[in-house]
Amino acid sequence: MAERDDPETIGRRVQQLRHERGMTQKQLAEPAYTPAYISTLESGRVRPSDEALRHLAERLGVAFEELATGRPTHLATALRLRLTDAQRTLATGEAEVAAEQYRALLAEAETHGLDAERAAALLGLGECAMELGDLVTGRRHFERAEECLADAPLPSRVPALRGRAVSHYLAGELRYACYLLESTLDELNRSGLHDPDSLLLLYASAIGPYMDMGAHVRAAQAAEFALALAPQVGDPALVARMHRSVARTLIAEGRVAEADASLAKAAELYRQLQIRTELANCHWMRGYLYAQNGELERAENELRDALAMLSEKRAALYSSQVAVELADVLHRRGRSEEAAELLHRVLGDLSSERGAVHSAAAHRLLGIIAEDARDTEAAEEHYVRALSLLERAGAAGDLADLCRLLGDLLRRTGRVEAALDAYRTGLGHRTAPGTTTLGPAPAQPPL
Repeated sequence: MAERDDPETIGRRVQQLRHERGMTQKQLAEPAYTPAYISTLESGRVRPSDEALRHLAERLGVAFEELATGRPTHLATALRLRLTDAQRTLATGEAEVAAEQYRALLAEAETHGLDAERAAALLGLGECAMELGDLVTGRRHFERAEECLADAPLPSRVPALRGRAVSHYLAGELRYACYLLESTLDELNRSGLHDPDSLLLLYASAIGPYMDMGAHVRAAQAAEFALALAPQVGDPALVARMHRSVARTLIAEGRVAEADASLAKAAELYRQLQIRTELANCHWMRGYLYAQNGELERAENELRDALAMLSEKRAALYSSQVAVELADVLHRRGRSEEAAELLHRVLGDLSSERGAVHSAAAHRLLGIIAEDARDTEAAEEHYVRALSLLERAGAAGDLADLCRLLGDLLRRTGRVEAALDAYRTGLGHRTAPGTTTLGPAPAQPPL
């Protein structure tokens, strides 16, 4: 975007403002310029210097920026203030209300050619769509935000890149999600662009795809990196609210640069509130590790912590996924009825397009619970539904395990040929524990 409008547009604007104020060309020109220069400028035949525009702005009683670009005075600052309002709304879980705010902001930013504010509004709309489970729309907004920021430094593009990766992950496209996250991490770490917030977002976002692909070592490492990078903020919501209030006061006093600085701090704190969702993933990861170690009480506590953090954010997709892990722990602790009730409650939030791997995990666990209750028909139905979901997502390790469960059930009910087919399918998907078909792990951050 050019810093100012073309000479013809500026000329028409000067002429209109002069007429509105009842000024002659001579009155506007004095004392530094001639009426002939003003006439040439208004006809668009000369490109005015910054010095000339400042003179004209002062004589016309408008801001330099308004005369040069047509934007109302302090428009960008006012939009940034409203962007922090929308961020606050989203951070408190009101995604639909926030989406309305972001749509209005996007329209204004596009009208006035404010690329940075346009990208921020698109990013916000993407986050709202993700919160509401509309992955396709969310991804489209993230892609448009990336396009706006094409010439910006990589850390500025990370939230949009991360949003796109998470949308692919939740749609069941695990390998591509990992590719996007890992390639961005590598670029940040290898190029020396050490930005702790960007790294935290990326590492925390990689945990889920790693877990679902069976790359447990990488998931554990990503969780440790994320927790080590987590910013130490006492009460970000309170501090952000303070910065917003201060910004409003500064704007009223005409101290625009200071207001912008306060708004930048508020925006960063609201972004850290969104990171709370990512930190919940770290508790989720720890819960998984405790469960694998047989420390079921500690696992339940970590998973309940993760679930509480996600419920505060009303992040339905993520909380449903954690609920599946918690149900597994409850089942292993002998509380199968409680586990089944939890699974049936969350299955409505999961599908082949939204959380396919965890939807499959819910059906798998319901199948095991049904088998324990000697309801083989229900167990088989759950296993077959899980198999269909996992085949679509390409979760090889989980597929192999599920085929074994289905094969064992079919064999016990006398269907030997069908059991052999299930076992053969499972062997085709067999992978070593903790491995994946991904390439080398991304570079380690300079902690």
